Amino acid sequence: MSDLLAEILIILFEVLCCDIFFKIFAKLRYKGWINIVQLISLGCCVFIAAKVLSDSFTVKQIVMASLFALFMYWHIKIGIKKAFALAILYQATILSIDYLIYFISIELSLINETVGKKYSLETILVILLGKAIAFLCILIIGRKLREKQTDMLVEIDWFKLLIFPIFTIIIIAAMLSVFRSVTTSEQITLLLISSFGMFGMNIVVFYFINDIVDRETQMYEDRIFRFQVKKQAEMYRSISENYDKQRRNTHEYKNQISCIETLMKRGQFSKLEEYVKGVSSKFDKEADAIDTNNIIVNAILNTKYQEAEESGIVFVLRVNDLSELRIKDEDIVTILSNLLNNAIEACKKCDVSRRVLKLKFVKEDEMIKLGIRNTFDHTIFYENGEIKSTKLVSVEEHGVGIKNIIEVIEKYDGSYVIEHDDQEFYFSIIIPS
Repeated sequence: MSDLLAEILIILFEVLCCDIFFKIFAKLRYKGWINIVQLISLGCCVFIAAKVLSDSFTVKQIVMASLFALFMYWHIKIGIKKAFALAILYQATILSIDYLIYFISIELSLINETVGKKYSLETILVILLGKAIAFLCILIIGRKLREKQTDMLVEIDWFKLLIFPIFTIIIIAAMLSVFRSVTTSEQITLLLISSFGMFGMNIVVFYFINDIVDRETQMYEDRIFRFQVKKQAEMYRSISENYDKQRRNTHEYKNQISCIETLMKRGQFSKLEEYVKGVSSKFDKEADAIDTNNIIVNAILNTKYQEAEESGIVFVLRVNDLSELRIKDEDIVTILSNLLNNAIEACKKCDVSRRVLKLKFVKEDEMIKLGIRNTFDHTIFYENGEIKSTKLVSVEEHGVGIKNIIEVIEKYDGSYVIEHDDQEFYFSIIIPS
């Protein structure tokens, strides 16, 4: 393997590691082949800079960091200042690991300080060992910084992913310890191909897995979006139906008033009393039971109140004036409809005597306070400390519904508590108003 080819491959690995490092902090700016063109262009510029500035270490590092920053600013959705800061951090990390491995190798007599050839076998193995360790560090940093984000890889999958770079580090270190026994050019070529191949496979495996995770994440987000659209469509359809019903009732009320006037004019008071009682009882059944001065909240609560009543659920509410909520209508639908849907489904599975649902939705003390408590008769499953699903509803819909609620809460800088005992499930939300 020629020195030129070795240098090109080493620079390629550095560029790809830089790409992986920057993707920890932001997403790609563009889609498609332009990303490959950007990385190839960066690799070419880094190669030229390394050749031209090989005798000026300080200038070379400044130029390298600047190239990484400018190309990553073009490549990743990131500000120019942050791009330079991350480029300096990346360059410092690479250099620190390279020099640490280099001096350790000298102390252990794995490499000779007076090696005449720039890219001798032992030098290349030391460089690759440093790059493999840097790659492992980048993976660990990425995992730690993404813990709070939607991550499709669970802990055990990440450990499996880390096995390959760890194995590569061990193998390259073993090659360094036995390189002195290598005597033929064929053996040298075999060692170099093996070491470069193993590190290259690390990069390929990472991009392959990352591509799978990205697709799974996109599918998950699409599923969440469809679920939100479905729930919002159901609620807005209910609002529309209530409006149409109100229009029909208004027309009917005019006819009823006309009938009452006619009976009064004719003096048929006994008939009038009977008629008024009938109309009054009908009003009691049809009139909205809840009024918060918020059309969306009223539509949701009244719809769910009727559903709960039909299912034999005791629905206890505490509400006040919610006319000035700073929460968007679609977010109100997401929180309230998901909470009430899950609570009603849970209550339906209980014995009739235990079907109780309590809701508090008030604005007080400069805070929006929403709490729901309901009886249940099933097993609640948790995953990584978060509620995942129950036996009552679709695993997909319940898990997505809870995540949607949490996303909205965090969007408004709110906080929440999820608790349960043997009989009741409790979800409490506080959002600054």
